[in-house]
Amino acid sequence: MDILIYGIINSIILALFSLGFTLVYSISRVPNFAHGALYITGGYLAWIFTNKIAALPYPLDVVFAVILTAVIGSLIYQFIIIRIRGMEISEIIATYAIGLAILEGLRWGGLRGMTFTLPAFLPGSVDLFGVSVDYQRLIIVGVGILIFFLLYVFTHFTKIGLALRGIAQDERASMMLGINSDMTALVSLAIGSALAGFAAILILPLGNIVVEAGYNVLIFAIAVCVIGGLGSIGGTILASFIIGFAQILTEAFISTHYQMVVALLAIIITLLIKPSGIFGKQKELEERV
Repeated sequence: MDILIYGIINSIILALFSLGFTLVYSISRVPNFAHGALYITGGYLAWIFTNKIAALPYPLDVVFAVILTAVIGSLIYQFIIIRIRGMEISEIIATYAIGLAILEGLRWGGLRGMTFTLPAFLPGSVDLFGVSVDYQRLIIVGVGILIFFLLYVFTHFTKIGLALRGIAQDERASMMLGINSDMTALVSLAIGSALAGFAAILILPLGNIVVEAGYNVLIFAIAVCVIGGLGSIGGTILASFIIGFAQILTEAFISTHYQMVVALLAIIITLLIKPSGIFGKQKELEERV
């Protein structure tokens, strides 16, 4: 039962890690390798608002941190990515360099050690089918499911969401109908950054705000997206459960030190068996030859 419960929790956490990365790629086809840095930035901004600007209640700290993270993501697109959009290798190099600069800049600015923590939304724990689970993890599961639902509603029943889906499905046809490709890409990066920041505020209370977590989150997000299929939100959620349960089983029967190895092995196996991922739409080798 503990493997089942913590497998679900770990899978939702991985999905939250990856959702912003998948959303940006599915709409703008930009591989945002600054995703992990934006994750840490969101958590660190929440810490600053909570500890340095203590006049505000914590919910407002969360709102302001998420909004600022979205603004940072949109500025990255407006001033850098827009100039190289469509040049895949340049996009990867540029976004990774931006993420590296942000993370190492935070380290240089004092984000070192284990003293940076965020408060839990609700302290304490409860016994669930004989397994002790803290309330924060239950909140992560509940809020995570709510985010998936709200994102579906947004992309299927709002004007902006439908424009984003239109660009994702057929960019040229959408542009002929008057949809601005660059504006939708900017919006997607802002939303993806906000999702990364909010995921950090949800998940980081389980540990500490450290620069290394940004690199780990990026690797997990890439692993999930490669296995699920780049640009597929449904594939992302399914791949999160595959890796999430694989990691919990590895932790239970082997060692916690092999969780990252599981993610990397999953990438290699997927690339060998089905390079486009579970629900990916990229051409397979036999289609390209």
